[in-house]
Formats: sequence, C-alpha cells, structure tokens
Amino acid sequence: MKVHSHSITIKKETIQNLQKIMEIVRPGDSMAFMMYGSPDPDAIASAMALHRIIQQTKGLVRYVFLSTEPLARQQNIELAKAMRLNIQLINKVDLSSFRLISVFDAQPSFFKETIPAHMVFDHHPREGQWQADLEDIRPDYGALSSVMTEYLLCCGVKVPRSLHTALMYGIKTDTNNFNRDTIFEDISAYTHHSKRANIQLIQRIELNQTPTSFLKHFEHAYHHAINFRSGRVCYLGQTQSADACVQVADFFVRLISVNYVVVAGIVGNKFIVIFRGDGYRRDCGKLAQRAFGDLGNGGGHRSAARMEIPLDILRQKLNGDFSQKNVDRFLLSSLKRKREKRNEQERKE
Repeated sequence: MKVHSHSITIKKETIQNLQKIMEIVRPGDSMAFMMYGSPDPDAIASAMALHRIIQQTKGLVRYVFLSTEPLARQQNIELAKAMRLNIQLINKVDLSSFRLISVFDAQPSFFKETIPAHMVFDHHPREGQWQADLEDIRPDYGALSSVMTEYLLCCGVKVPRSLHTALMYGIKTDTNNFNRDTIFEDISAYTHHSKRANIQLIQRIELNQTPTSFLKHFEHAYHHAINFRSGRVCYLGQTQSADACVQVADFFVRLISVNYVVVAGIVGNKFIVIFRGDGYRRDCGKLAQRAFGDLGNGGGHRSAARMEIPLDILRQKLNGDFSQKNVDRFLLSSLKRKREKRNEQERKE
C-alpha cells in the first residue's frame, strides 16, 4: 500500500513504522537523539524531524541531541547555529537518564561502545549484529532526510520553515546536488522542501566551506597523490578533522580523467579512509568493504564511502611506521589485493 501526499509517495513501511513509533514513545517521555561522528546536515535534519514528530504528538519532557564528535565542518556549525540546536558530546551526558535512544544516519555497530538503541534510521547498507525495537534501513535512498520527509507527511504535523530548510539542505549535501546516488523520492522531497525553505540561509551557509587551515592538505595532496587505475590515492598524514579528507576527496574527484579518489588521514586514534567516485566505473561502498572491511567499520554507496580503522590495529599492520611511503604502500596493496581476490571469485563463479 502506498499513500500519496503532496506529490510524495508515502510507503507502507513508513506508515507501519510511524505506528510503531507511536507505540514505543509514551506521553511525556525522554529521548536521546544520537548521531555518529561529526554530524552532517542529513543527520542533523533527520534527528530534528523525528524530534518534531514526537514533540507534536506525544510531547517530550526531556531530550538531548548527541554526537560522538564535535561539529567540525563550518557549514554544519552554521546550520546548527541557525537551527538553534545544541548538540552535545555523548561522553558528557548520562545516557541512562533517557528512557529511549534513537540513532540517525548510522547504526549501533558503528559505535565504539554498545548503544542500546530503540530506534535506528539510516540509508546505508545494514552492517554488523544489532537489534532495535524499530529499524528503518533504506540504502536505496540518497539521503535519510528524504525518508524522514515521508514520516512528517504521514504524521501530518506542521513543519516550521527552519525544518524545511534543514531537510532540503540535508538532501542537497548528501546527494551532492544529485550528483551522487539519488532516487525519485529524493528529488520529490527536495522539491517539496524547496518551496518552503529559507534558500537565502542555505546560500549564506554554503559560502563558508573551507577553513584556511585545510589549504595545506590540498597542497600535500597535489604533491603526493598517486595515480592508480584511473583513480587518485593519497595519505594526508595527521589531520585535525576527517572533514579535511572529505574536502580533498571531493575536490580531486572533479579532475579530468579521475574516476575515483581514495584519501586517508589520521584523526585522533582512528585512521580515516574517504572514497569518492563518479558512481559509474567504481562502486565506492563495495571497494571500501573489500579493501578495509576486515580492519575497521564503515561503508557507503556507489559514489561515496568511508572506513574507520582503529589506529592500534593499523599500527600493528604497519609495524609502527606511518611514513608517507609506507602508508601509501599499504593503501595501494589493500586496493590491489582485494581487487585481485574479487576477480578470482568472479572467475570461479
């Protein structure tokens, strides 16, 4: 069964899941809205959407927006500020003081410590062993904000202009202006919000993108990136934020004759590997899993993916040598070895 509302098709699973949410949440309940890593616009907008639904239908006595890392990208900081959203760090809050925990744009298996999630909303392929009272995983969607748009329309609550703006921006960024994995539902949701959003606010936020401190990483990538099978592979060394890897990868994937980019860096106690591609010649999500899935966690779609490897595991793998030459060798051998393994499996089949 499908219900059409405002030219957007509300799927049967959305209707059924909304009924489950209404059963799970009690009047005057308490909930933690959880996001993994440094929250991006899609995660932020999705968490805001569920908060709006529950606040308008059941009412929340206590709630908190949480993330495992502080906001890093300037646009995301500006968005949270514009939305008057206070996102706190998980290690600063007692999770047990909230009866319910909801997870957005991530899954419980992503977290270092077990998160007793009651509701999980994500648009990445399901990963790891975990259970929740409600699971809504839709890897075919380009943005989770598109899924949450269906919930809002199905519920029928009034959506303020600020939430329209956040959801539109979430779809815009996660689909890279529809240059990444996108389906019709993403386009419909974007169109719906664009008629009601504060476009001027989004334009202002997008003007401030790259901190001057990131320029050294672009220069490093220019001098050290390695050509590898129609792609570019580069290790940036120590970076203050995973977003440095993201921005370098997003830039280099636009170069002529470059089909995909792999950019890695050390952020705190993690080795972050970012994948970007044209979504045609390479499946970044599968490439990430084949190359590094046995060492860390992560995943993604055809044109974008991310892997996180604990630094202690990589240190053993590299014998403690994090030099440019040694890490480059590790990246290339991982990409090459896994591809050869895939070809061998395909020949057997």
